[in-house]
Amino acid sequence: MTLDPSLYMLLLAAIIIIALAVLLSVVPVMLWISALASGVRISIITLIAMRLRRVIPSRIVNPLIKATKAGIELSINQLESHFLAGGNVDRVVNALIAAHRANIHLEFERAAAIDLAGRDVLLAVQMSVNPRVIETPIVSAVAKNGIEVKVIARVTVRANIDRLVGGAGEETIIARVGEGIVTTVGSSDSHKDVLENPDMISRTVLGKGLDAGTAFEILSIDIADVDVGKNIGAHLQTEQAEADKRIAQAKAEERRAMAVAAEQEMKARVVEMRAKVVESESQVPLAMAEALRSGQLGVMDYMNLKNIDADTQMRSSLGKMNDGKNEKE
Repeated sequence: MTLDPSLYMLLLAAIIIIALAVLLSVVPVMLWISALASGVRISIITLIAMRLRRVIPSRIVNPLIKATKAGIELSINQLESHFLAGGNVDRVVNALIAAHRANIHLEFERAAAIDLAGRDVLLAVQMSVNPRVIETPIVSAVAKNGIEVKVIARVTVRANIDRLVGGAGEETIIARVGEGIVTTVGSSDSHKDVLENPDMISRTVLGKGLDAGTAFEILSIDIADVDVGKNIGAHLQTEQAEADKRIAQAKAEERRAMAVAAEQEMKARVVEMRAKVVESESQVPLAMAEALRSGQLGVMDYMNLKNIDADTQMRSSLGKMNDGKNEKE
């Protein structure tokens, strides 16, 4: 059975199209043509080898074309090794081009190290050209006279590319500036000195070399706002006086409780003594009876004693009546 020539030609054309599609998917011919047109010398075998190493050729060739057009000499091995290490090749090349245009010395190895360290190397180059302003939060400090001063500062920094790897970030700059503000205000005799000369904070803070060990270079520190807060000294003195008052009240209450306890103790002793007197008085009739029985006390003596006792009670009653009349008069 023979095939129709037209059907045979269609089948052959389909096979050729499929083969070309597979070939173009494996071999980036268009990318190779673009590289040659841009003056980048690269072979088809190199592109196929990138495919085998699981490297996307466009991620390497396109940045290489940009670098070549910008006059920066880079090799494919440099870009490919950085890609395999997990770096962003396109961002590194853009940073190199920006640094080259700004006449900033930046080598590929340092740019790759900054990128692998997790920092945005392109942003760092842009900050080297265009310094950035960092605004600190409200920093509260207290002068020697006890008045609170609230300060907001703006710190103008420029990225130091040589210290981006291993250098501290913006948080360190803000913390150091805040510490310098607190130290300067705290050493002032009065809050008025700070309000009259806010530049004293800038001079003091700048003199401390706060950018040491950081990835930035401090260009200036400007005081944006200075406000007077609470009278912390008076507030502390009020709290201290209140605490002293509570302590004094507690001590007075303790002394009052001791006095009440002593009074109750004395009352108990009085009652005890009265009980003893009553007990002693109860022994008198018994002693008199015993004296009568034993003949040591006669009947007449006993009667005289009773008369004396009755006379004493009568005089006592008359004395009380006279005292009552005198009080009424």
